[in-house]
Amino acid sequence: MGNDAKKVLRIQRLINACTSSISGASSGIGVETARVLALRGVLVVMAVRNLDAGRNVKEAIHKEINGAKIDVMQLDLSSMASVRKFASEFQSSTLPLNILINNAGVMATPFMLSHDNIELQFATNHLGHFLLTNLLLDTMKLTARESKREGRIVNLSSKGHRIVYGEGNPFDHINDESGYFPRFAYGQSKLVNILHANEFSRRLKDEGVEITANSLHPGSIIMTDLMRHHVQIQESDLTLSIPNVKIVAKFSFKAKDEDLAKRL
Repeated sequence: MGNDAKKVLRIQRLINACTSSISGASSGIGVETARVLALRGVLVVMAVRNLDAGRNVKEAIHKEINGAKIDVMQLDLSSMASVRKFASEFQSSTLPLNILINNAGVMATPFMLSHDNIELQFATNHLGHFLLTNLLLDTMKLTARESKREGRIVNLSSKGHRIVYGEGNPFDHINDESGYFPRFAYGQSKLVNILHANEFSRRLKDEGVEITANSLHPGSIIMTDLMRHHVQIQESDLTLSIPNVKIVAKFSFKAKDEDLAKRL
């Protein structure tokens, strides 16, 4: 048996009869992630901002996969109150949690503040997931102990983490509209996704907890709802360095229905 086949079998054993929560599962690659995991017998909790959209996806997956196990719960990552409500309701359900996929995000939005008056991309892409992960971590630890299966935290980052503010990341004045540039703010939030996963991985390893924390670039998948706020770069904004321009140029329209299981 080849190494690839062994890897597939190992992943299959890992996820069989597991429970996974996926944020942003009502559109884009979140839909395909939910579908692939449901196909492999995972109980999928779709954490979505729009309940109607989530229910439509659930119905479509049920039509394709007989016996798919899917729940839909509301989660707005731009609101810390919504994150706390979701976590509380999840814990009240007494479901285990083996896999937490922090997938939802917004990209290159005009300057906007979240419900908590925090720059929207940073609030949605990082802070909401940071809080969610912390609130659900005890449930994941308990699940890992009782199931004797390795848990997994996955942060969807991006190669766009390389496109950041030239003077460094302005965390001390993140709400300063005068210095705001949509792509840099997006890159900043994706960089913090990576740092979050790296630090979580280190701490979990030090504690001896059987949970891994990972970040990944899912591919240059642009033709999804991720781009609903996208702002075109204006000529006056062309302050990107040459390497970063090359990164932007490498973005391509990848089909969102590719097999994403290998990435997760």
